[in-house]
Amino acid sequence: MTLPIAITMGDPAGIGPEIIAKAFRDAPDLTAGCFVAGDVATLRRAAGLVQEGEGASLPVAVLDTANDAWRAPPRSIPVLQIVESTPLVPFGLVNAAAGKIAGDSVFWAARAALRGEVAAVVTAPLHKEALSAAGDPYARFPGHTELLQAEAAAQLGRPLQEVPVRMMLANDELRTVLVSIHLSLLDAIGKVTVGNILQTLRITHESVGAALQRPPRIGVAGLNPHAGEGGLFGREEIEVIAPAIAAARAEGIDAQGPFAPDTVFMRARATPGRLGEFDVVVAMYHDQGLIPVKYLGVEQGVNVTLGLPFVRTSPDHGTAFDIAGSGRADAASLLAAIRMARRLLP
Repeated sequence: MTLPIAITMGDPAGIGPEIIAKAFRDAPDLTAGCFVAGDVATLRRAAGLVQEGEGASLPVAVLDTANDAWRAPPRSIPVLQIVESTPLVPFGLVNAAAGKIAGDSVFWAARAALRGEVAAVVTAPLHKEALSAAGDPYARFPGHTELLQAEAAAQLGRPLQEVPVRMMLANDELRTVLVSIHLSLLDAIGKVTVGNILQTLRITHESVGAALQRPPRIGVAGLNPHAGEGGLFGREEIEVIAPAIAAARAEGIDAQGPFAPDTVFMRARATPGRLGEFDVVVAMYHDQGLIPVKYLGVEQGVNVTLGLPFVRTSPDHGTAFDIAGSGRADAASLLAAIRMARRLLP
């Protein structure tokens, strides 16, 4: 790898800057060649917070270019100032200025990745309400995934629908990919169509297969209890999900199901000494797929955006406003996200 990895700062009112500081302090080998796209003053505050707890010096290395990350001293925080300098925002509060800073960091990193200036993007958590409060263009996007998709489509000169992306949440035990992401449950059910499921299976087959270096075994969750129980509890499995699986299998994709949602994740889970029955589960909506992975341990979960023309990973937790500024945030999920980004690079 010759290009650096950009880590976006996340919402400065949350735990993003703190876990970034801890990552550079605790894992100098893993974070070598990484840098923070954000605000120097905010990262200095985070460094001070971490130093107070540990008593060790953690300097901030101010970069002129992204490539200077390779020359940053170990156990320092390399920061490229890519947002306008503003007064520090208070911890733990929804703030439009914080939403703008977080959004600008992601916009910059996405464009840098699309220009080929960084190898991958790792995003610290942003707060969706703060992002919306920042107004246009930030309020157009309910989260990272949609923002990154829009930037990729604009760079490629294609309509949004021609750059389909999907969210995958993964840890060492389970991977799950979602048919729909940030929608109301009612709207998410409306997205359970043959076309959307087939598209999800294609993206999963290509992206997870590239990471595994072999075709993945895909288990598909049903929508209804007991996967509809032969039509007794709903006919989506019969009329929508099964035809999508059949179409995928006709294309050579190893997809099986639909299976009862309350058991398919257990079947796919890999444990010490036992390989899961599936490499990945395709879930029909956000919480159906994310709850099982997060229950196994938020500290090891990684959010991966599949379908982008660059690698993007993220911790699977949020801004944790309730503990922001306390020094108690755990950097394990961010470290897992950096590790995953390196693993996914070609």
